[in-house]
Amino acid sequence: MKGKISPAEGKLGILIPGLGAVATTLIAGVEAVKKGISQPIGSLTQMGHIRLGKRTENRNPKINEFAPLAQLNDIVFGGWDVYTDNVYESAMNAKVLETSLLNAVKTELEAIVPMTAAFDRNYAKNLTATHVKTGTRYELAQQVMEDITNFKEKNGLDRVVLVWCGSTEIYYEASAIHQSLAAFEQALKDDDHLIAPSMIYAYAALKLGVPFSNGAPNLTVDIPALIELSKLTKTPIAGKDFKTGQTLMKTVLAPGLAARSLGVHGWFSTNILGNRDGLVLDDPDNFKTKEVSKLGVLEDIFKPEDNPELYGNIYHKIRINYYPPHGDNKESWDNIDIFGWLGYKMQIKINFLCRDSILAAPIALDLALFSDMAKRAGMSGIQEWLSFYLKSPQTAEGLHPENDIFKQLIKLENTLRYLMGEDLITHLGLDYYDDMFADQA
Repeated sequence: MKGKISPAEGKLGILIPGLGAVATTLIAGVEAVKKGISQPIGSLTQMGHIRLGKRTENRNPKINEFAPLAQLNDIVFGGWDVYTDNVYESAMNAKVLETSLLNAVKTELEAIVPMTAAFDRNYAKNLTATHVKTGTRYELAQQVMEDITNFKEKNGLDRVVLVWCGSTEIYYEASAIHQSLAAFEQALKDDDHLIAPSMIYAYAALKLGVPFSNGAPNLTVDIPALIELSKLTKTPIAGKDFKTGQTLMKTVLAPGLAARSLGVHGWFSTNILGNRDGLVLDDPDNFKTKEVSKLGVLEDIFKPEDNPELYGNIYHKIRINYYPPHGDNKESWDNIDIFGWLGYKMQIKINFLCRDSILAAPIALDLALFSDMAKRAGMSGIQEWLSFYLKSPQTAEGLHPENDIFKQLIKLENTLRYLMGEDLITHLGLDYYDDMFADQA
């Protein structure tokens, strides 16, 4: 594959629906890194290394030196929001980052003013939007396409990607209008309310050949119609739901328990969160979307149908409570009832005091940079190799998602090796011990 990836020349626009806590933390962070006053901790594209060839070769370059990714200095940010606050004002309201850091990049942040958002309050009932577009679903899609085109021209961009950092929408399942592109486009013209706002952004992006990543558990691109469109325009899609906080811990710990064949009777998870996401999730219909996304992780890792003695009766309960005093500082508690040799019971307790947007911002950056590279490599449709970043990874029809974070990392790294013409790494390592089979020669 090496040589088939177009170089990352010129400027890359990262457009974000939802300029709230996650988006402003991302933008302020990138601007701070560009000024040399901070570091992009948590970003695999900026801080991570990748092993190439045999261990004895000692080739371990940084990923952004190995793969042709856009440079941070070439990124231009923009986006949409349901409120009029510029990115500096929104970041100050979010209270994720210190005022001193925000003031150091104040000029850059104030220059980013949100475009009016495509919004339907039925999908986020706890938000009172004041900065929204008007028109039918079809008209909104056309307006978003105009926004993307105008933003690209105004800023002299060579390429654009979209990363959804907006709210979790209410839970609902795909219907007839989502089954084909023709049905979906007719539903747009009919102003069918089964088309969610996130789908309007995704449709507009894909129609223009712009990669789209979904950072929320919304249905969005996880429908046949938009998968069809992504293949038609040769455009990558990735979804869904940024893997932060409690689910990150689950995808780290659960594979270890499964690897040791330790059983699990129950896993109780509860959270308190006070940011805009917490407010939206305070509605049962929106919480249901998040719950479904979070519940599937353990089932996919433990595979109870294959391991009934160990995981067949696991009881998995999830709670999220809106608690304004905590703001963006999410606190999660996990109680895990496990059992080992001869069925003897044990417990694991986890109290994770995390910062939701601090964990999500580097994910959004990496998804943007990798999806841009995927587009330049001619990749289209579902990018399962980006599952590393997502709670509820999108897969081809009939495939179970891989939620083991370590297997996800191997898949991501091997995809990069494949694209760059390097040997894939299996970690077998038997060639270092040829004398092991000497007696059979």
